[in-house]
Amino acid sequence: MLEYPCLTSDPNQANAIYLPYYAAIDSLRYLYGPAVNNSMEHGLELYDYLQDNEGWIWSRNHGADHFLVMSRPALDFSQSVDVNPPIWGTSFLELPEFYNLTVLIVEGRAWPWQEQAVPYLTSFHPPNLGLLESWIKRVKASKRTTLLLFAGGGGVGSSPNIRRSIRNECENSSLSNSSDMRKVCDIVDCSNGVCEHDPIRYMRPMLRATFCLQPPGDTPTRRSTFDGIIAGCIPVFFEELSAKSQYGWHLPEEMYRDIAVFMPKEDIVFKGLRILDVLMGIPRDEVRRMRERVIELIPRVVYRKHGSSLDLRARKDAFDMAVEGALQRIHSRLKARDFDQ
Repeated sequence: MLEYPCLTSDPNQANAIYLPYYAAIDSLRYLYGPAVNNSMEHGLELYDYLQDNEGWIWSRNHGADHFLVMSRPALDFSQSVDVNPPIWGTSFLELPEFYNLTVLIVEGRAWPWQEQAVPYLTSFHPPNLGLLESWIKRVKASKRTTLLLFAGGGGVGSSPNIRRSIRNECENSSLSNSSDMRKVCDIVDCSNGVCEHDPIRYMRPMLRATFCLQPPGDTPTRRSTFDGIIAGCIPVFFEELSAKSQYGWHLPEEMYRDIAVFMPKEDIVFKGLRILDVLMGIPRDEVRRMRERVIELIPRVVYRKHGSSLDLRARKDAFDMAVEGALQRIHSRLKARDFDQ
């Protein structure tokens, strides 16, 4: 944020105020620590700080011109303030004090008001334009010898459990497609966190795969969606909340037909729809066009490295698009407030 070109230290000249508050870190004491029974208080210390330190900056628009970043799903911050006994999560997004705040988050709710989902961080942060362009060139040249890939753990999935169906279908599939001897299905087991600090473990298989399955787990979204896009692997979704209704600033809804495949998880688990049949039925020319569109998305879902070169900063990355989206949303909210008054 400190590298952003339009910063000002004068609140009177600012169109928006960024709060450098580490919400996810501060939430840990409520989620796992001794303050779990006081989770409805998460954020009140921040509010008191804003009131005690030049409170006029907050009160002039009651927070409608402020925004912050949260690096956990909105589900972790949307517990009702009245629930007793407390359930999972804190009540940050339910506090009336923060109703006007704009929140950039990795996963929003189905009825977004405060929050807007932005891409997960991946392991690729190019420091200059040359490295980004060389990576894209490598992705384009990569031979897709696997039809579909699932990289993830075997933990508890959503209901119905589409992950179990994926594993069963892969285990029962033939080893290769007789027409071109490609590998049909590949699974990269990331159980017990083995992939967290080893991106090569899943990125190499993604570079070889045509389709990357993105089944929901504990929550609808996955970081793997953006790992796959960076590898030029066409995402396959099973819930609209996994991406289509989340990342509108970075992956506009109207693009989904051209960049992704969608199969309702209920059709697979309960109605016998086979993932392999659907993917094998897509014409090769269409697959090629989809991959080209996915590769075009790489610059807009990548977060460049801090201190990157000027030529790379001249291109919009995921950070730039997130800040621009926040500024536009804040502008529209302030305009609506002025109209109402």
